[in-house]
Amino acid sequence: MSERGETSSSAVHRHERVPDREQLEQASAVFALLSDPTRLHLLWLLSEGEADVTELAEASGAARPAVSQHLAKLRLANLVQSRRDGRRAVYSLRDGHLRGLVAEALNHADHKVTGEPWHS
Repeated sequence: MSERGETSSSAVHRHERVPDREQLEQASAVFALLSDPTRLHLLWLLSEGEADVTELAEASGAARPAVSQHLAKLRLANLVQSRRDGRRAVYSLRDGHLRGLVAEALNHADHKVTGEPWHS
């Protein structure tokens, strides 16, 4: 990933096989969690680097208790992980696939919002 948060095509890891029912259900669960704008924003913020609840609340404009609840859901779904740093919990994305998924969803939205032509 570049400093600007762009993913090069060579950095994308594809798992080339036909998805089974369990994979489809797991992917659907991820999309369900991404369907909330606040959670999507938190994941985008975490794609830029790790942060604690206070930093995420300030950056997202969401209330601290709401951010904590969203992070708890994301942690239970194994999309984010946390580590202790003194008295604070610091959150980060679990894997690069999620980082790419969030980036692509927002890139897709950018085309819809700006009217920029689609590309492959």
